[in-house]
Amino acid sequence: MAANKALENIPLNEKLNLTVQEAAAYTGIGQIKLRSMMKEPDCPFLLKVSSHRFLVRRKELEEYLKSKNDLSN
Repeated sequence: MAANKALENIPLNEKLNLTVQEAAAYTGIGQIKLRSMMKEPDCPFLLKVSSHRFLVRRKELEEYLKSKNDLSN
C-alpha cells in the first residue's frame, strides 16, 4: 500500500507512461481529443497494454506535440 502512495506522488514529467487523464492534465489537451489522436494509424505515443487499456508514452507525446502547429483536425 505504501508503494502505491509513493507512485502516486511521482511528478507527471518524470513518469515514463501516463494515463489518458494524466496526459490531459499534463498537456492541457482534452481527454476526448487525446483519445481521437490515439486512434490515428501509427500513433507514435500510443502504448496498448491490453485490448481495453491504453497508456500514453510521455516522451513520444512531447515530441509529437513539438512537431505539430495545429491539432484542430
